[in-house]
Amino acid sequence: MTSVNAHEGNVESYSFVYGDEAVSYEVIRKPHALDANGNKKKRKITIKVHPNCEVVVNGPEDTARADIHDAVMKRASWIYAALKEFREHLEYVQPKHYVSGEMQFYLGRRYVLKIVEDADALPTIKMTRGKLLVTLTRFNQDKTAMVRAMVRNWYKVRAERIFHERLCELLLQATWVKGIPSFRVLPMTKQWGSCSAKGNLMLNPHLIKAPKECIDYVILHELCHIAEHNHSDKFWRLLTSVMPNWKEVKARLDGMAELYLNE
Repeated sequence: MTSVNAHEGNVESYSFVYGDEAVSYEVIRKPHALDANGNKKKRKITIKVHPNCEVVVNGPEDTARADIHDAVMKRASWIYAALKEFREHLEYVQPKHYVSGEMQFYLGRRYVLKIVEDADALPTIKMTRGKLLVTLTRFNQDKTAMVRAMVRNWYKVRAERIFHERLCELLLQATWVKGIPSFRVLPMTKQWGSCSAKGNLMLNPHLIKAPKECIDYVILHELCHIAEHNHSDKFWRLLTSVMPNWKEVKARLDGMAELYLNE
């Protein structure tokens, strides 16, 4: 399952002061993994600033509170800068009203929504010259609902076609998969994709707004679940073998999640 953001483990909440601001962060402690001899593997303290401005620190279960605090303070400047960037980013995330001038995304590129009325034309939607052009036969009280439905259906149709193309291409790398897995395109609020126990894929139509590399990451992630059903070390090694830069691609997708999922 590829989630937009996910927390696991026991969560603790703390804060630190940077300049005139108190910055809150969560600490998630995780047990040490064991090597082949049953010895504990060393786990590092990692810090992530998510696009929704959550600051999450992951650390070993036996790490002293003071050590976690020191690690956070060493990166306080970076944390604050990341929060500032994401806050500025979130200013542009407003509920969609489906009116001319709003921003839409397709395969990582931005398009301006333009709505026109043409009494002699059939209702249509097409991409042209940097615009997503919606033509209505006439404007009425249901205009917003009509445009929303047309845009959503346009995304769904494009998603089904592009996802099928990418799946067929990526199966050449996923040599452990036999045949072509079936997939459904279904809107989700917290997941980009999922894989059932029978190997059937479910993909979020909003993913069509992301660059193809991000689409490939989600599909490959779910294909890896056909071989490894959980996020074990074997799973991550398998994913890395078919997409060595998956961490960078995932970060890129997570960074735009608020905008891609907005509707």
